[in-house]
Amino acid sequence: MAKKLEITLTRSVIGRPQDQRSTVKALGLKKIRQTVVLEDNPAIRGMAEKVSHLVSVKEV
Repeated sequence: MAKKLEITLTRSVIGRPQDQRSTVKALGLKKIRQTVVLEDNPAIRGMAEKVSHLVSVKEV
């Protein structure tokens, strides 16, 4: 079974650079405390690392 990542938006994107806003949107996050479960792959890990100060990541 493939690993999954549970990614939660913990901080607002207001006042953040456009590339960080786009990354959060691409992860499927729209509201604070919204959680998405995504496949664990290098692309998703890289996106989560780029906005690590805005999200929390947990392996499921």
